[in-house]
Amino acid sequence: MNENKQQPLLIIEDSDEDFTALTRMMSKANIHNPIYRCEDGEEALDFLYHEGEYDNESLSPRPSLIILDLNLPGTDGREVLAELKQNEDLQTIPVVIFSTSSNPKDIDACYRHGISGYIAKPMDTSRLNQLVQTFLEYWFNAVELPSSPINP
Repeated sequence: MNENKQQPLLIIEDSDEDFTALTRMMSKANIHNPIYRCEDGEEALDFLYHEGEYDNESLSPRPSLIILDLNLPGTDGREVLAELKQNEDLQTIPVVIFSTSSNPKDIDACYRHGISGYIAKPMDTSRLNQLVQTFLEYWFNAVELPSSPINP
C-alpha cells in the first residue's frame, strides 16, 4: 500500500459541485486520504497557519498535497499561492492548481511561484474524469509526498 494514501490533503475549492466531483472520483479510485476543505482564501490561510477556527492543530494537520482553485471569493488562489510559497515551513508542500482558468498569464505566474502542476478544468465531463484519473494515478501511486517540513 502506498504511504501517500494515509497523508492528509487540502482542497481549496469554493464550488460544491467541483469538490464533490473530485472527492467522488477519489473514492472511486480507492483513495481514502483524510481530506480537508477550505472554501476561500482566508479560510485556507487560517487552516495552514493554525489561526481562527483552526487554532487547534488537530483540526488542521499539515497537508501533504494542496489542490488549489485560483478563482476563490475574497483572497483568491493566486494570493494564497504567493503566501504559501513565501513561507519557509509551507513552501515545500506540493501545490496543484485545479482551475477553470486556462489563461497563459495565470499558468506562467503559478509556475513562477513554484507549483507542482496545473490542471485546467475542462467543460467536458468525460475529459474532466480522464484528467482527474491521470492526476490521481500520478499523485497517489507514482510519487512520494513529503510528510513533514523539509529542512535545508
